[in-house]
Amino acid sequence: MNLETFTLFNFWSSPLLATTAEAESSSLILAGVLLSLAVIYLASKAGGELCARINLPPVLGELVFGVMVGVSVLHLLMFAEAGEDGSHSLIMNLLQATSPMGSTTFSHVFEAQSEVLSVLAEIGVVVLLFEIGLESDLKELLKVGIQSTVVAVIGVITPFVLGTTGLMLLFGTPAIPAIFAGAALTATSIGITAKVLAEMQRLNTREGQIIVGAAVIDDVLGIIVLAVVAGLARDGQVVVSDVVYLVISAAAFFIGAIWIGRLLNPLFVQLVNHMRTRGQVLLSALFFALILSYISATIHLEAILGAFAAGLVLAETEKREELQRQVAPVADVLMPVFFVIVGARTDISVLNPFVPENREGLIMASFLIVVAIVGKVLTGLGVFGQPGINRLAIGVGMVPRGEVGLVFAAIGAATGALSDALNAAIIVMVILTTFLAPPLLRWAFSLSEESATTDPASLSGNISEPVLVESERLQSELVKPEIQ
Repeated sequence: MNLETFTLFNFWSSPLLATTAEAESSSLILAGVLLSLAVIYLASKAGGELCARINLPPVLGELVFGVMVGVSVLHLLMFAEAGEDGSHSLIMNLLQATSPMGSTTFSHVFEAQSEVLSVLAEIGVVVLLFEIGLESDLKELLKVGIQSTVVAVIGVITPFVLGTTGLMLLFGTPAIPAIFAGAALTATSIGITAKVLAEMQRLNTREGQIIVGAAVIDDVLGIIVLAVVAGLARDGQVVVSDVVYLVISAAAFFIGAIWIGRLLNPLFVQLVNHMRTRGQVLLSALFFALILSYISATIHLEAILGAFAAGLVLAETEKREELQRQVAPVADVLMPVFFVIVGARTDISVLNPFVPENREGLIMASFLIVVAIVGKVLTGLGVFGQPGINRLAIGVGMVPRGEVGLVFAAIGAATGALSDALNAAIIVMVILTTFLAPPLLRWAFSLSEESATTDPASLSGNISEPVLVESERLQSELVKPEIQ
């Protein structure tokens, strides 16, 4: 073969080989995602059913079984974002055994599979917040708007101040790492709290509306705090213009989205009524929710804020009940992906006290956990003018940090602001507040139920009703002869 023929052969064969390799890689990525989803759904149902039978929130089972199939125990679900290379993933090893891959292809498949699962998890929480918005009442939410704002502000300031000053005074932590850790304490995972409230059918109670409203505001405040401390850690200074931009854009987006959405509600209903294709209500609503989520994400807010706003707007249309029925199966498919992956990403090895490197972090974590719980429980004291309301439940509902707290820890570690011990302490705090919040929330609501059943006023009411009925019967019998 001469040089010209060899060059021509390479010219034609290389793209063909590349195309074949890409097709094989895509096939393996799909296989890995499908197998991962099978594991996620099995873990979700097993954990959820077990917790439901022992009177615990099913979401807790999804988180616990997520830990079991994740990086801590079985290594079925592993993620490239956490620094893994895929060599410990049982799913990737199974793919390698059935379809041998080179090291480059192996890494590409693992990274792509991780990214797809992460995107599905984010879509899952977007659908969750859209469903929560549909189940919420905008008018009731506006009624508790001031209450929710007060609760959210207290829930940000209290743990931040306690955490930052405590780390500096008790542990001698430098200012910037202490501020970053304090900022991580301000987060609230609206996804976890909202799911528990929905499972307990408490979402539309006064407590539920205040918790959801405060968690949404807390999310916005958390983004602002994160932007401030990240800039402080990176540059040693805070850019005031960035903070002002976030505040104005958050307020303008949320108010504007709801105002414009309410104006367009009649058009939405009219458009849907004229459609004749299958799924017209669901797909039109999801289109609206995804557009608002996209706008929210592009202005550096959380996409879930847009989804929640879309749900609130469409909940005021005549299609609300129909839409709730149609969104439920979609949520059932996507929400477990989010909750199981939150658990799967949790590395509980940082809780091992027998590892010397963990001990300093565990001591700091003990302090952060106390501050994390107390700082949020105190938010219930900010509720005023609401006689008989369960302030403890409101405070406990703000406790879980979930994936939001892990974002703070990841950014802190990436900027170099956190030491290994302090980073581990934040992760431990996030793990325990996430897993403790669901049973604590159920316990807090059970206290109000017990007090209602043992209230002397309620007991006297229960006794007097049959007495009144009996007296009325006797009076009617006495009157009968006279009438005759």
